[in-house]
Amino acid sequence: MASTTFRLVCFFSLLVLSDSPLAEAVNFERQSITIAFTQEPPNLNSIRMTDLLSYFVIGHVNEGLLRYDKKGRLAPGVAESWEVSDTKISFRLRRNARWSDGTPVTAHDFEFAWKQVNDPQVAAPFAAIMHPLKNAEKIQNAELPVEELGVSAVDDFTLEVTLERPCGYCISLMTHATFFPVKEGFYQSRKQQYGAEFDQLLYNGPFMMTGWIHGSSMALVKNPHYWNASTIHLNEINVGYITEDNRTRLNLFRDGSIALARLDAETVRDAMNQGLRLRTFVTGGVAYVWFNHRPGHITGHRKIRKAMQLSFDTDLFVNKVIAVPGYKPAHTFFPSWLNGIDGKFSSEYPPPIIQPDSKQALRLIQEVKKEMRLESLPEMTLLTVASPTGVKIGEYFQGLLGQSLGIKVKIDQQTFKQYLEKARAGQFDLVLSSWFPDFDDIVTYADLLASWNPNNRGSYVNAEYDRWFRVLQGSTDRRERMDAAAELQKIILDDVPLLPTAETGSAYLQHPKLKGVVRRALGQDPDYTHARVIK
Repeated sequence: MASTTFRLVCFFSLLVLSDSPLAEAVNFERQSITIAFTQEPPNLNSIRMTDLLSYFVIGHVNEGLLRYDKKGRLAPGVAESWEVSDTKISFRLRRNARWSDGTPVTAHDFEFAWKQVNDPQVAAPFAAIMHPLKNAEKIQNAELPVEELGVSAVDDFTLEVTLERPCGYCISLMTHATFFPVKEGFYQSRKQQYGAEFDQLLYNGPFMMTGWIHGSSMALVKNPHYWNASTIHLNEINVGYITEDNRTRLNLFRDGSIALARLDAETVRDAMNQGLRLRTFVTGGVAYVWFNHRPGHITGHRKIRKAMQLSFDTDLFVNKVIAVPGYKPAHTFFPSWLNGIDGKFSSEYPPPIIQPDSKQALRLIQEVKKEMRLESLPEMTLLTVASPTGVKIGEYFQGLLGQSLGIKVKIDQQTFKQYLEKARAGQFDLVLSSWFPDFDDIVTYADLLASWNPNNRGSYVNAEYDRWFRVLQGSTDRRERMDAAAELQKIILDDVPLLPTAETGSAYLQHPKLKGVVRRALGQDPDYTHARVIK
């Protein structure tokens, strides 16, 4: 993710793993692969993480009650079975699920982790994802003690979950890292260091970390304690390089140093010219521009946001600015892969296509100036990650808003960690962002604009939006839920709390001897759990 993420696609500065020039992309005898990261994982504490790369790592080294199989279907993880009613879910845990220290994974580990997430003193960024649990929202608002949370370890291998209301999507939530188990004794012994180093984590997933040199390298090896270890083919996943530079990754792939390389528009052309086999993948995310709705920010004015909406052309942006196969124009915040009642939501509830209208956009700007008695609008700050892609998109919006609306825009480029901190603190007028699905339901997108969600970076508050979201969240009737989502879509397009820019995609290269890599919108991506190296 989810998610995502929040879940973000970012790129970081060049950092090389090893002094050795002998890094191999693939090795059949050792069943090992070498890959490149685009950034340093900022946080491997599943209680607090929010970014895609951390989810990628934790999804390989840890496991929740459920997971995704090769075909993207929900499958048993630590839970071998479960029973669902309108008010409760009962999970039966497998007895051979083990931590990397050899001890069993128990229902108590889930109960402890979930209560940590809901504790308002912890302030977990993804706490809102647990609102379907009994008393979760009241606990997060400090209205009830955390002991009142609707989760209980009946015994070591039975976990009982009590729901606040009927929930039509709660089983799919269990794949998200926020619901992963945490062993209480180990966690308490590490305190703030939990997840900060490879030896400050316990692992219960297909792999475990045996090394992590910050900013330089990471080593994952097959976990002998994993309950399904016999199905894992790879013995080693080596992170050999961390680089923001797309051309460097292309060269590393071409030179046989990494097994998979993500590309941008420029390197896509180069790869095609070099005769390399290009693969594409719709990643399931939505890129967008957040508007700051806090007092004192001009972007809190609806007419300003509508003017920017009328100035923006998603088709032009995708085809000319991004220019990477796999990306699609975004006419709504709810991407085209999401399911509706019987088919896709976007087909059953097609959004109105808002055509660019520069004259109407300028009229709205003039109205705002007149209403506020301004000769010109104040300069706006656009926050982005200091990466080639982030800078490229930032400069595009700087030029677009300057030329179309006469709005001066200052680009604030930050490292990924600083970007997250400034976005959370609301230190922006506009911020480039993207959101990726945390679970298989439209709620994973709609939830982002709920007034209580900590990931609502623009601090958008709309009582009508919250009301319809409660219907979507609390109903089990498919049509009622999708009708509510359609109302949310109308509000987003009319009130413009954010501006969708593109459905995200990926163009990449993969070594021909590397098989079984799963690319999907849900769960960790890429997923090497079932990958192998052939001769």
